[in-house]
Amino acid sequence: MTVNTFMKTSYSADDVIFLLKDLSDIELEKDTFAREQLIQQGVHYSTMLPKEFQPSEAYIELFHKTLAQYSKRIADAVAAVAEMIVAHKSIDRVVLVSLARAGTPIGILIKRYLEQKYKRTVPHYAISIVRDRGIDEVAIRYMLAQHPEAELQFVDGWTGKGAITRELTEACEGLKQQGIELDDTLAVLADPGHCSSMYGTRDDFLIPSACLNSTVSGLVSRTVLNDDWIHEGDFHGAKYYAHLVDQDVSNLYIDTIAQHFSETTPDDLTTEPVTWLGMQSVERIQKKFNIQNTHHIKPGVGETTRVLLRRVPWKILVNPAHDADLQHIYMLAEERGVPVEVYTDMSYSCCGLIKELTE
Repeated sequence: MTVNTFMKTSYSADDVIFLLKDLSDIELEKDTFAREQLIQQGVHYSTMLPKEFQPSEAYIELFHKTLAQYSKRIADAVAAVAEMIVAHKSIDRVVLVSLARAGTPIGILIKRYLEQKYKRTVPHYAISIVRDRGIDEVAIRYMLAQHPEAELQFVDGWTGKGAITRELTEACEGLKQQGIELDDTLAVLADPGHCSSMYGTRDDFLIPSACLNSTVSGLVSRTVLNDDWIHEGDFHGAKYYAHLVDQDVSNLYIDTIAQHFSETTPDDLTTEPVTWLGMQSVERIQKKFNIQNTHHIKPGVGETTRVLLRRVPWKILVNPAHDADLQHIYMLAEERGVPVEVYTDMSYSCCGLIKELTE
């Protein structure tokens, strides 16, 4: 595939290149309730976009407060997962491949850490992977054409139930049948689902980039795979939200965390085994609350935040032992009138339950 221009973002091309088709002129957004109805009727979530959440001043203030509070903790986790990458990949051949959107800020931070610590500038791309529909194979082939000796390292922000972990493994198995051998290990900042062997922490704590949407992700929408606009040979699509430029904190987020890299001291890189402990929690929640579809159970701080920002929540489950990490969850739930229920029999700090809608 010949690419003349790359997707515009508010990030520098030195930090990341988005391999996405620009759909900025296409009307793809639907309001939250209409979108939820369509999803529950079988329309795939990737064919449309949610309307961007417009945070209140109090919520933006909370974002800045939590960023200041957690920036060192995040820097430590970035350092830990970056060191794992160095231990398992050749730093002279590694290419970071962030899964857009949540993986992109983490990929940039890993790239910045490697530049500072090892004086190596590694290529970094952001590509799309879609649950139940696979990874962008056009983007994979493009990267391998640009970097024939590359060792691709996939990066994401956090794990929930592990759906994307499984999707990535299935995608790599499919590519193997086409003669493309890839390492399906997913490097994540936080792995509360216990489904990745390469992680910065297993703590389920607030990663501030989960608080917002495009305004902390280079002004890029979540990715789109809609046959009306994505044709054979195209990358998956996304939109650039130029009208939100005055609210953009994408680079502030990166710079605030990266300034702590000189203070990080990664611990022993011995990791705990992959146990899928999070799925055991999900199964208990499904049984207790009589939930038919596990897609309606979104565990972990990051996924719960997404439920409150762009889905129709039924209720939020919280473990009060982690209240310090849940202030933005409480604020969003109150703003949207979503009930919060104490529930401690889970490995996560909280869990978002999506309302099952009737036709």
